Amino acid sequence: MNTKKKFIIISFVTLLIIAAFMLNQSEHESEFKSVLILEEPIQLPDFSLIDHEKKPVSKDTFKGQWDLIFFGFTNCPDICPTTIHTLNLIRQKIKQSDFEKTLRIALVSVDPERDTPPVLSQYINYFGDQNIAITGDIEELTKLTKALGIFFEKVFDDYDNYTVNHSAAVLLINPAAEFSALFSAPHILEDFIDDLKKIMDDYL
Repeated sequence: MNTKKKFIIISFVTLLIIAAFMLNQSEHESEFKSVLILEEPIQLPDFSLIDHEKKPVSKDTFKGQWDLIFFGFTNCPDICPTTIHTLNLIRQKIKQSDFEKTLRIALVSVDPERDTPPVLSQYINYFGDQNIAITGDIEELTKLTKALGIFFEKVFDDYDNYTVNHSAAVLLINPAAEFSALFSAPHILEDFIDDLKKIMDDYL
């Protein structure tokens, strides 16, 4: 299957997922302002990657705490650093409030060829501590992205340089390692924080 057909299929599946999110969201629109809630959370698949400290990462890595996952790459010029900076601000504001629950930011690289653990370590640490950046074999990465409806594609220019087109949503993973909600840009700080607190507070 060629790249164009793959893109069309993945885009179609992504649109179906978003449509389902929006249908479910209409039931919660008076309660939430910036998030799409999944009616049935999606369990993370089995996969094997590594983090920025070369420690193994699997779906078990996401059990026991809340995670905001963003799929991006360190050479991304604007969307990725802006999004991660915003997520760190949100994390810090929640941490500084009287809210007892905490969350972690997880950057999953869609450019594992260039994003080695040392590169990711320098990058993710710039945005605060206790966050995690993830890389590894493309086959293992694809297991994760396909299960979550995340699209990414390497695109070359005329000089054989490349960038990576990718989905820009932020995914919320609950303590059972389930994809439970999605935040789309633009991110309004206070709305994002209010919705996060409600979701985490209502979680059993």
